[in-house]
Amino acid sequence: MKNFFPLTLLALLLISCSEPEAEIDRFDSFGLEEVTVTQLTEGYLNNDFTVHNVVSAYLDRIENIDKAGPALNSIIQINPDALLIADSLDQELQNGNSRGPFHGIPVVLKDNIDTHDGMYTTAGSRFLDGSTPLRDSFIVEKLRENGAVILGKANLSEWANFHSSFSSSGWSGLGGQTKNPYDTTRNPCGSSAGSGVATSANLTAISIGTETNGSIVCPSGANGVVGLKPTIGLISRSGIIPISYTTDSAGPMTRTVRDAAITLGVLAGMDPDDEKTLQAEEHIHSDYTEFLNADGLDGKRIGFYTGPMGNHFRVDTLMHETVRKFEDLGATVVEIDQISTENIGGDAFQVLLYEFKDGLNNYFESLGENAPISSIEELAELTKQSPEETAHFDRDLILTAAEKGDLDSEEYIEALERMQTYSREEGIDRVMDEHNLDAIISPTGAPAWKTDLVNGDNFGLSSSSPSARAGYPIITLPMGHIDGLPVGVSIFGRAWSEPTLLEIAYSFEQATHHRTIPGFIE
Repeated sequence: MKNFFPLTLLALLLISCSEPEAEIDRFDSFGLEEVTVTQLTEGYLNNDFTVHNVVSAYLDRIENIDKAGPALNSIIQINPDALLIADSLDQELQNGNSRGPFHGIPVVLKDNIDTHDGMYTTAGSRFLDGSTPLRDSFIVEKLRENGAVILGKANLSEWANFHSSFSSSGWSGLGGQTKNPYDTTRNPCGSSAGSGVATSANLTAISIGTETNGSIVCPSGANGVVGLKPTIGLISRSGIIPISYTTDSAGPMTRTVRDAAITLGVLAGMDPDDEKTLQAEEHIHSDYTEFLNADGLDGKRIGFYTGPMGNHFRVDTLMHETVRKFEDLGATVVEIDQISTENIGGDAFQVLLYEFKDGLNNYFESLGENAPISSIEELAELTKQSPEETAHFDRDLILTAAEKGDLDSEEYIEALERMQTYSREEGIDRVMDEHNLDAIISPTGAPAWKTDLVNGDNFGLSSSSPSARAGYPIITLPMGHIDGLPVGVSIFGRAWSEPTLLEIAYSFEQATHHRTIPGFIE
């Protein structure tokens, strides 16, 4: 494909790349590698290029890299209307109208987010192949209103990785196995695997993922990008295939903290169809970039959660280097070895089982008379009758959830109360009060493991559970590499502390610039 970028912008983009020239020629002949939302917006307004050109270039890159080339398999569907939307947005710009900082920005959505267009919403399940929601999800409405171009849907861990007692992250029965762009034999982590890979491999400007526990931050860490899971209620979940009403959230997956902040401003908002968002009114900001401060770590008190340490000595080394960098940037770091005083893993699991059943039944009902499945009970029966469904994984979580009662169950109510109490007021809030902390840091995970459909995932370590169970925000960004594989640091804190987390993440990012472009090693 011919280069449509002006030489000045192309030079800027190539100078920012750390890949050797041969790799640039192979994968970036069109100049989009590492382009930011701001660079795209400025290019449109300066008439340097058109939305049509940019969208066409990304679609070509998806074809050349995701489907052919390294065959990353991160995109499960392409939006057949993407170029038509781009043309419409170009016409608006020609008429002197811009929808703001997201006008013409290409976006990939995790395929559990409803769109009412030429694409299906499947959660990666064969049983939802061809399922057409009756309307856009709330966040898709906001993306379209702000001028985003939805390029397509990303592959994911089927049912957002809540289907079997063990599984392979990034695998779905409908979409197959997504591959890590740094080393295609390795796993992308999940469940927002395709979203993380698509962003990291420069197949889109930004992606939207979802998280219940680790499903944004783990694939962001494993794929060397920034991932932000906000406080539950800051972003609507209506029109998203659920696991848990209490802990589910959508969030941005981007290559820079600034792009995450811009995207958060687009997505955040109150939705009458999601009661959790009605708590967010005084906490919503239309522009989170105002909190980006390169000196943001100066004077901060940071808790270093050491619980995940000791599982991988090279991750430990990177984490200690990160702590020293935080201190060099003016922060005081305090080690904390425990956040919750009680083991609430079992309680959290019960909450997920009950809410998965309730949430799926409500979602299937929202599809109307053309719903391919009427209930989780029907899903469980179809699973039992379909040998291909259990060829790799046992689907035990679907079968177990289908047997649970409703949300009036005493078991559910008690589990929910314990989970929230010991993750919030007797968890993160207590620790932060005791040590007067602005935020807590910990390694996001270990380097990507070899994909293994026989034995399943090997996460190694994780730090997402405290924030996930509390429904509090967490952001991850690269803190270094181990043998070419990225490793992330997570920053989390109290409810509604997104401004502080973004400030801290931006300060660390600007001082280190650990993000590198994948090499597509096969």
